[in-house]
Amino acid sequence: MLEITRRPILICSLALAACSGGSQPAGGDSQIAGGQAQTSNAPAAVTSGSTGPTPSAAGARASGTAGKASVMPSSGGAGKTAVAMATAAGSGGTASPSTPGTAATAGVTGAAGQPAAGSGGTTTPDAGVPDAAMPMGDDMDRCDVGVLDPNAAPRALELRGDLGTHDPAVIVQDDVFYEHQTGPRVPGKTSRDLMSWEGAPSALGGRNPDWVAREVPEARDLWAPDLSFFGGKYHLYYSASSFGSNSSCIGHATRDSMREGAWADQGPVVCSNHGSRDDWNAIDPNAIMDRDGKAYLFFGSFWDGIKVIELNSDGSRAGTALHAVASRQGGAIEAPFVVRRCGYYYLFVSFDKCCNGAMSTYNIRVGRSDKVLGPYKDKSGKALLEGGGTELVKGGGSWRGPGHNAILFHGKKAYNIYHAYRSDNGNSTLRVSELAWDADGWPVSAGP
Repeated sequence: MLEITRRPILICSLALAACSGGSQPAGGDSQIAGGQAQTSNAPAAVTSGSTGPTPSAAGARASGTAGKASVMPSSGGAGKTAVAMATAAGSGGTASPSTPGTAATAGVTGAAGQPAAGSGGTTTPDAGVPDAAMPMGDDMDRCDVGVLDPNAAPRALELRGDLGTHDPAVIVQDDVFYEHQTGPRVPGKTSRDLMSWEGAPSALGGRNPDWVAREVPEARDLWAPDLSFFGGKYHLYYSASSFGSNSSCIGHATRDSMREGAWADQGPVVCSNHGSRDDWNAIDPNAIMDRDGKAYLFFGSFWDGIKVIELNSDGSRAGTALHAVASRQGGAIEAPFVVRRCGYYYLFVSFDKCCNGAMSTYNIRVGRSDKVLGPYKDKSGKALLEGGGTELVKGGGSWRGPGHNAILFHGKKAYNIYHAYRSDNGNSTLRVSELAWDADGWPVSAGP
């Protein structure tokens, strides 16, 4: 059986990083000046390894200097948006939660194995195994995790340290939270409590994997990573693309431990518009495992929306099937993230305009299904394939454009992790908020 721990405390980019999608008017240029802050101190620097085979739908043309910014096709792909994010420092939230503890089900969605308790729990994970494995089956489906207390609304954590972030992804091993995000070779951070963060080396070392230079010679930064654990390996999925184009690839790397060693690149796992004509975009990956132990990769941005492929136990693509799960018929939808809880799969996506600083209108939506491949519907019953999506988090107060979220199950609590833009200076900043499910089984998040 597979084990998966995915993009938990996922959080995006810290550096001159690429931004996630977002609609832009045709021909419009939006630039946000920024810098990059990276210090070493936790995960060992990583290098790329062997190059895997080129998939049947290979290819992409990668981003330029600043980060992920997809332009909806109806604008003709003319509006190139270059986004270089400034590293944002300062406090994140407004309330300090109960101590998160030391172990977490880091974004796992229906993994096999034994759960690891948080601080005060009964077990600790085996060395090298993330605190995310959950028994499969309806009897252990997190029904007692992230339960909304009607007398205590979810709160945002007070964050400190290195908070400049875009498109976050996090995984936990041995009580350390490892985060990677959009930026040069997938930069990162680490934390021991979800609140204090410090910079860490880029996942892919000093240069992009060789296949990126061959297939997408314009690529500089790599976007929107996803972290997971299954099949006895840690998996990193990441995006290479170009602004306003859906000629894109999702790359794949593996390693044995987050604590030591390095990422070995396995090449692209799925690509759009490389030797083919595709109305979808191979960026913004997110790995998920169903209750039967089958792994899937969700992805997509604009065009025809969110797609899903099946994965082998080694993280490579299984077969050629392509499933559709959400769409706004060419409008702004991207950044899928899926979790399994109490009989449902929850698909989180981001709507509207990203990567425009304090003018961003990004917001987080959600739908659910009792099957991993859908159909997903929102709270009103509208299908996500028809543009549905219940609003979970939107901008307000000191924060604008919250989006590209990830969910972290941690002990008996759940957290919503995303980036948002400071209203005073437009810096893209890490946010971590408590998340809880109400009596009807719908998530409620603090925010923005």
